[in-house]
Amino acid sequence: MASSLEGSNPSLDAPNPFDRPTMSTEQPQDEEDEDLRYFVRIGQTDLDGTKTVERSLSEMNGIGRRTARIIAEKADVDRTATFGRLEDDEIESVVEAVDEYAEEVPQWLTNHRNGYFSGETTHETGNDLQMTRRQDINRMKMIDSYKGVRHKRGQKVRGQRTKSTGRTEGTIGVNVEEIKEEQAAEEEGGEE
Repeated sequence: MASSLEGSNPSLDAPNPFDRPTMSTEQPQDEEDEDLRYFVRIGQTDLDGTKTVERSLSEMNGIGRRTARIIAEKADVDRTATFGRLEDDEIESVVEAVDEYAEEVPQWLTNHRNGYFSGETTHETGNDLQMTRRQDINRMKMIDSYKGVRHKRGQKVRGQRTKSTGRTEGTIGVNVEEIKEEQAAEEEGGEE
């Protein structure tokens, strides 16, 4: 009777869902990787083609997750699709959407409003963003505006607290023992 009960427990006979296949049992996917671009170039930036469109675009300077989502929508591309598997015309539409982003969205959604020299609203990406930011900071330093002076001194610019944070030197708080030793030394020097 014991022999008829062996192997009758379905929970013991079922495969373990936590067992993972080892690397040697996985089959390589050569036919899918042939049309995958590992790098997609937009402007002067190489983007990772193995990630989704939204995530790849958000790695570019000047483009965050929200901007990447808007660009994918304007280019009529699925934002969850792998960026390297897109067709050439779809990638071109993404590049055009990145270039024309400032004209397509409201002014408050751009990152460089009312430029100092031209007065135009633009959306800078890549190295252009870093160069524009550096020029703006240098201009503020040259004209000695409040923000420029704070940049020169290396202090916080946007009104944050400086009493307890942002200290660059090693002194934190008041060293009471050192003050008492100095006072004791002065009293001894004054008595003699």
